[in-house]
Amino acid sequence: MKTGPFPILGLIACLLVAAPAAARKGFDQDAARAAVLRGEILPLGEILAIAEAEVAGRVIEVELDKRHGRFIYEFEFITPEGQLIELEIDARSGEVLDRELELR
Repeated sequence: MKTGPFPILGLIACLLVAAPAAARKGFDQDAARAAVLRGEILPLGEILAIAEAEVAGRVIEVELDKRHGRFIYEFEFITPEGQLIELEIDARSGEVLDRELELR
């Protein structure tokens, strides 16, 4: 699915807006960048490609959490049919961990 640079720019803007909230939880974008540079997690662009191959739809939210010492990217998609799907991907390996249809 070719969409040009605008969805990626929107995603980056969302991450920048979400950074203060993440910092309050003890995790921020500097920690994520440092983890990428240390090779502990894959860059968002690589994980995004995996996510988009798994779900047909538009990314509307992305979070990077650390649970039990493991970084996990959480994506929320809206499908062309209007369904909300949450996808969790291991940030180190790129393995899809969970896929849920969110009921409204």
